[in-house]
Amino acid sequence: MKPTPLETPQSLCSFGVARGDVTPPVGIYHRMWGAASHERSTGVHRPLTATAAFIAPPNQPSAGIVLVALDHCLLWDLEAQKVLDIVAARAGIAREQLLVAFSHTHAAGLMDTGRADRPGGDLIAPYLADLAERLACLVAEAMAQAEPTTLCYGLGRCNLAAHRDTFDEAGGRFVCGFNPDGPADDTLMLVRATSAEGRTLATMVNYACHPTTLAWQNTLISPDFPGAMREVVEQATGAPCLFLQGASGELGPREGFVGDPAVADRNGRQLGHAALSAFEAMPPPRTRFEYAGPVESGAVIGTWRHAPLDANRLRDLEVWDLKRWSVDLSYRPDLPTAESTREDRTRWEREEQAALARDDRARAAECRAFVERMDRQLVRIGNLSPGPTFPFDVLLWKTGGAVWLAVGAEHYQHLQVELRRRSPHAAIVVLTLVNGWQPGYLPTASAYDRGIYQADVAVLAAGSLELLTETIAAQIAEWFPT
Repeated sequence: MKPTPLETPQSLCSFGVARGDVTPPVGIYHRMWGAASHERSTGVHRPLTATAAFIAPPNQPSAGIVLVALDHCLLWDLEAQKVLDIVAARAGIAREQLLVAFSHTHAAGLMDTGRADRPGGDLIAPYLADLAERLACLVAEAMAQAEPTTLCYGLGRCNLAAHRDTFDEAGGRFVCGFNPDGPADDTLMLVRATSAEGRTLATMVNYACHPTTLAWQNTLISPDFPGAMREVVEQATGAPCLFLQGASGELGPREGFVGDPAVADRNGRQLGHAALSAFEAMPPPRTRFEYAGPVESGAVIGTWRHAPLDANRLRDLEVWDLKRWSVDLSYRPDLPTAESTREDRTRWEREEQAALARDDRARAAECRAFVERMDRQLVRIGNLSPGPTFPFDVLLWKTGGAVWLAVGAEHYQHLQVELRRRSPHAAIVVLTLVNGWQPGYLPTASAYDRGIYQADVAVLAAGSLELLTETIAAQIAEWFPT
């Protein structure tokens, strides 16, 4: 009996890619951190990019998806919907075909048009208008470049990401920082797009880790670690590399929250080399690795070869099935109101002014950070759907031997770990922060009521992430029964 052949998950599709520079102007409002003392950016560490990838079933472009990997942290609902509507209209695609996946870099600046009165805030609206036009051009270019392509999926490992819910014994509270004892998913999913002629068209790196190397000390516009990661991969492959953020709610770089861009580059190179390791391990497209038989030598050698897939198997890899649905997730019972949040904001603002009056700059900085928290809380609760539940949208599609998941918000790693555990035979690409940030964080139920930041600011009730994961896992199981 021959050894079982090994087949790497693959998809046959139509694929095109386009890359553009979307760096904001220096001097734009940049304060992303409550602890930051600056308002405007002072320079550029690395350019921000947007990369559009058109993925469609063979000969069915109208059924395709346009995925835009964008170097930004997030956009609030108002700005996100406006940008998405313009991009879809200008590019001539249906709004539901467009997926903008935010890298979640915290060094690009907070693109909130409601802050137009702040230093550099007047540049936000013109920048977003220009961004929408640039993205539309990239989408159109990617679609025009589409050609028959094989997507090949490979698993890698990288320990850049670390658990970031840690207990400060001295302070008697949880802080958002490196927890050496906490679990961290090190899974790296690499997708290689190869043309019919064997040319690498693009790579996509799906990895879960907050791009928070650079923090409040940094005043430069930066993609954070995805910038150097792409540089490493692209130098080796000669093709664009897209960073796709996974379920990183409680994951961040082991060395982070610093102001030195060199650390972000070092983190990026670490991830880039891990991605290249997975890339180099990939087989030729449209093949499987099978036992070829013995060869007599000093020992009897068992030889293997990359054998072409037969026509029936290739047809299986063309299968495309897309599902959209909404899951009603309950709001937390103690959800703050806008009125109470405004009252808290006023109180912190008064305390900040009092601290400045007595020249207590440390206390003033703390109060300023709390004012920022209240500003973000007002946005968070102000954009929620009315009623007792939030309608959480899910997009899931099967293409050949892989499943792609696209969801908004920031999810704890449980989402991707559990989905991959339950369906080990499917390559699962998990995209979070797609088309927006709402409803914010989805922590595990065990994170609630412990003073953990992500759970404290979450608007959904404990158990929401687990419920969402169950519904998604059930659909994947229909496609890939164990």
